[in-house]
Amino acid sequence: MSKTYKFISWNVNGIRAVDKKEALLWVDEVKPHFLAIQETKSTIEQIPKSIFSKEYKNLVASQSAIKGRSGTCLFCDIDLHHKGICPEVDILDEGRINEVHFTLGSRDIALFNVYFPNGQSKEERLKYKMEFYDRFLDYCENLKSQGKSIIVCGDVNTAHTPIDLARPKANEKTSGFLPMEREWIDKFLVAGYIDTFRHKNPDKKDAYSWWSYRANARANNVGWRIDYFFVSEDLKDNIKNAYIMHEIMGSDHCPIVLELEF
Repeated sequence: MSKTYKFISWNVNGIRAVDKKEALLWVDEVKPHFLAIQETKSTIEQIPKSIFSKEYKNLVASQSAIKGRSGTCLFCDIDLHHKGICPEVDILDEGRINEVHFTLGSRDIALFNVYFPNGQSKEERLKYKMEFYDRFLDYCENLKSQGKSIIVCGDVNTAHTPIDLARPKANEKTSGFLPMEREWIDKFLVAGYIDTFRHKNPDKKDAYSWWSYRANARANNVGWRIDYFFVSEDLKDNIKNAYIMHEIMGSDHCPIVLELEF
């Protein structure tokens, strides 16, 4: 008999701020098997215990060497074979990755919760973002060559195609929609990974996961889809559903969901 596993990813833009808004209490009702959070902006010890009541078997967290920046954490209800923070990719120790390995069905899986760099601040950060992308793909490919199935979730900080943002023409020269950034996602997909949301919703428009705090962007749905669940192609038949939780407030992002059946 098959079982459905629910994975949720959310850039909370500050986990302590979200806790004060009680914006994660929905977890107690939804009960995801995996909850991946990006941009905690906290040390591991500062992750609040009060964000929800549900108790998870595992909490894997990383923190930036610079306080108040980046940070990721992953709650999961599955027994893990391995957990880490992937310093081979996150070479500046910015707390950008959680890596866990586990088994579902007959699959030996490596899951990555990633807060990919933003390239908007200056040229050096855009260069670092592209190098981070390439290091990450190489790392995944190495694991795949060892027989691992791959799941990647998080804030990728790039909209892939014009359908993935409200104003593509106006943002052609903006980091997050530059040709080189979009081409890397092309490269990632060609290497054998599936954008699960587009796999289930190939033509869906006006489906975004991030909105600027300026100009009433969220109310007007002037947004970008920059948060993703990718899976390696060997998991294609396991994809049951992929969708965006637009109704969840508390951050400039909203959660995204992947359901896999094993």
